[in-house]
Amino acid sequence: MPITQPVWSIRRICLISMIGAISLLSILSISVITLQFNKSYNANSVSQIKHWAEVLAEESLIYVINVERQALLDNFSLPSHIPNLNYVHIYRTGKNDEKPTLFYSYKRNQQRTAISEKSNSINSLQIPKFSEAYLEYMQPIKVEGKIIGYIYLQSSNESITQITDQLLIISFIVLFIVCLIAIFIALKLENYISTPFYTLANTVQTAARQRNFSQQCQTMPYREADILARNINILFARMEKRIAQLDSAEQQSLEHSQELENKINKRTEALKESNQELLSTLEKLHQFQSQLVESEKMASLGDMVAGVAHEVNTPIGLGVTASTLLADRLDDIKAAFENKTLKSSQLKKFLHDGCENIAIIYRNLNRAADLISSFKKVAVDQSSEDIRTFDVKELLREVILTLRPQLHSLPYTIDIDCPDNLSINSKPGPINQILINLIMNSVIHGFEGQDHGRISITVMSLSNQLNILFKDDGIGVNESIKHKVFEPFTTTKRGEGGSGLGMHLVYNLVTQALGGSIVLNSELGEGVSIEINFPIN
Repeated sequence: MPITQPVWSIRRICLISMIGAISLLSILSISVITLQFNKSYNANSVSQIKHWAEVLAEESLIYVINVERQALLDNFSLPSHIPNLNYVHIYRTGKNDEKPTLFYSYKRNQQRTAISEKSNSINSLQIPKFSEAYLEYMQPIKVEGKIIGYIYLQSSNESITQITDQLLIISFIVLFIVCLIAIFIALKLENYISTPFYTLANTVQTAARQRNFSQQCQTMPYREADILARNINILFARMEKRIAQLDSAEQQSLEHSQELENKINKRTEALKESNQELLSTLEKLHQFQSQLVESEKMASLGDMVAGVAHEVNTPIGLGVTASTLLADRLDDIKAAFENKTLKSSQLKKFLHDGCENIAIIYRNLNRAADLISSFKKVAVDQSSEDIRTFDVKELLREVILTLRPQLHSLPYTIDIDCPDNLSINSKPGPINQILINLIMNSVIHGFEGQDHGRISITVMSLSNQLNILFKDDGIGVNESIKHKVFEPFTTTKRGEGGSGLGMHLVYNLVTQALGGSIVLNSELGEGVSIEINFPIN
């Protein structure tokens, strides 16, 4: 999951928070002030219009009583002196509670449009009524408790609108000034808050780059940052301790690696001497083979010698390959150690591969030595390898493991079908040799010209017999040589290193060493099927 960079800094958060808080507070304050002003103005307006209504009612009383309308028009000049008063109506009630009629009408500006009579709104207007642009009020004119008429007043709200607009302008100016003050305070606050964190971040970054965790974070000016600094100091102390442990472990690993290198060098020298001795012995065997082949009387023994010599080549070659691979890996490890680039994983893999290669070398050297020892016994008294109890599936696994250096880069697979815990009392040495020769024969001859191949080995226990069915899906065996494939020196690789003794050796091991039988079935292009049966105790 990709890591995104943070977009919000402490400075931005402080600035936005401070401006937002102060702006909200200012807006609320302005709103409250405006509402209080409007409320106060409205109350004052109501009080004034009631006052002027009483004054005008009293001044016009005599005219209404005497029904002197013209005199009222000529002498009634008070409305023109009342500020914000737009309209004045005086209504006179008739007898028998008739509908009041307009007795007098006044408008401040003659260009204004006259308003309609308000005789139908007497009841509703006896309580001052506000509209968007004006205030209306109607008050009864009474004489000795009797209503003889009504006076209607309408005053303008233009002044309050102007005052409100001015108040808003002043409020926005104040809000702007407050925002500037908020920005200044936010910057100061951000510097106070973020500076300790920047200091901690720089300390951690420096420690990480220099791999020096001995330094300590300073005491911070407020509690949260100080707690963080203390925890960072604890983390630094633990990391420093851990690094010291790793350095100690690395030193021990280097010492162990040097000790191991010395042991491997000694083992390598010993293996080289053993290989040289085996090669010398093999050369003598080849010489002895030539003498046996030339002698008709010793033809059978000559075939055995050739088979043993051929078979010894396999474990010796595997041993030489493994030792060469081990020497190359040792050179890589030595170079990495000298360059101080040796990793624990690299050392671990080398130890694993080294142990595996040494096991392969020793196993094949022992097998070669056993073959040579067996040949000596055969040459003297025609004796065979000892009989012992062993697990057949484990033997198969050992064969595959032994051949792995030769097969690991080839596009061939080997399938094994063998019951678990199948233990028999027989000769593991000949069985091992048989399987190796069959597998290598398929690899060298059966899969020639193919970019893939599959070998299957099926093992079954039938009464006192062990049945081994070996198959491959290679090119098969030509009909011309199928009947003599188990004869000595039968090969399709004459002149290319093939001796023709491999399958002859298999036949001799099955029939003589194991006392069993072997049958080959093959069609050209359909692979090979070899069935082996031999008795088991």
